[in-house]
Amino acid sequence: MSATQPSTVGGPARLKRALTLWDLIFYGIVLIQPVAPMGIFGVVSLEARGHVVTTILIGMCAMLLTAVSYGRMARVYPSAGSAFTYVGRELNSGLGYVTGWSMVMDYVLNPIICTIWCSKAAMNVLPDVPYPVWVTFFASLFTALNLRGVKASARTNEILAAAMSVVLLLFLGTAIRYLRGIELGRHDLLLPFYNPETFSLPVVLTGASIASLTYIGFDGISTLSEEVENPRRNIMLATVLTCLIIGVLAAVQVYLAQLVWGDWKGFPDVDTAFVYVARKAGGQFMFYLLNVTLLVANFGSGAGSHLGAARLLYGMGREDALPRSFFGVIDSRRNIPRNNVLLVGAFALVGGLMLTYQLGAEMLNFGAFIAFMGVNLAAFTHYWVRSDRRRFQDFVLPMLGFLICLYLWLSLRWPAKVAGGVWLGAGVLYGAIKTRGFRTNLVSFDLPPE
Repeated sequence: MSATQPSTVGGPARLKRALTLWDLIFYGIVLIQPVAPMGIFGVVSLEARGHVVTTILIGMCAMLLTAVSYGRMARVYPSAGSAFTYVGRELNSGLGYVTGWSMVMDYVLNPIICTIWCSKAAMNVLPDVPYPVWVTFFASLFTALNLRGVKASARTNEILAAAMSVVLLLFLGTAIRYLRGIELGRHDLLLPFYNPETFSLPVVLTGASIASLTYIGFDGISTLSEEVENPRRNIMLATVLTCLIIGVLAAVQVYLAQLVWGDWKGFPDVDTAFVYVARKAGGQFMFYLLNVTLLVANFGSGAGSHLGAARLLYGMGREDALPRSFFGVIDSRRNIPRNNVLLVGAFALVGGLMLTYQLGAEMLNFGAFIAFMGVNLAAFTHYWVRSDRRRFQDFVLPMLGFLICLYLWLSLRWPAKVAGGVWLGAGVLYGAIKTRGFRTNLVSFDLPPE
């Protein structure tokens, strides 16, 4: 989606500001995926006792406020576009390091949860093949593809997003047709939002802390700051509108799914619960169609995030944040960070066998919420604490975003907080030793150039 143009004849190429507001919004939707809530539907339904729609909407409020902060910080650092940079420059280099280390955990976890979900989805089609075999297959396949230097193009991602949108429309149509054939009263229609028999605010907030995974990826819009028409306006607007569009789509999907299933438990497999909802609404055809669609979506996401994690580790190795002799090596034949690709593949294999999808998703959100809280605080510091021109919204919006993200972060289950805390503690200890108490140059957690 980027373009280049020479500044002068024979001069260096520069990025061209060619992307419009709607180009950015479409890019954001491709990043997040229009079927994002389907993978977590069963887990959130059990955790929130059926209030999946409510959790999606709570998560949307937190993400919208955070999206504003991301957009505003992209104005300040138009060529950086990372939570690590915003926090490190506006708050403190040590806090920037903590934010960056949290990003590393997210990058490493993404291939793991994709491996888990792909394995569960494949078992729906070929149930006789044991789960460990599928985990080994997908972890090995992600690794093999990235060792060969295979990378999905932006055009491929757009085609996949369009195909997923078509399948989503088919599901919505099938679900509406199914619901027209059964009798639903006003009370039934409101239950997905609020069920007085099962509602508990702490329980719903724990569900919302998982449901926020629906929106993960929206911050990628800020990385296109140098290629956008009027970036001061369009980055923030596109980030907010993308979160809003995804939130509305997600709420509609899970609302219809809850009405079709009629309960918040009883799924044959909680990790792939949505495909069983599709079977109830549209028979075996919808079951296999949605299963294959989500399998392809998670496969693409897993392969892409695998490479992203390997590149981030390479960047840290190149900057001597991690041992350069292992992490900073590029394979001379294929020009890929081979050691890191193999390491991430090993993480995907071991994590796929040891972690559950829910724990992996919650650990990913543990790191994401740290980044989101940091960006909100960075926006507050830049536009309120340090600014000569202070406005009411400069105080309220980032602080409200910070507090909601903090509450959702605290609402994560203890296993996720303990596992995330161990990762964070190890990173802080390593960083303190590496930088002599964070007194020397801070390492970079930004992805190296392609």
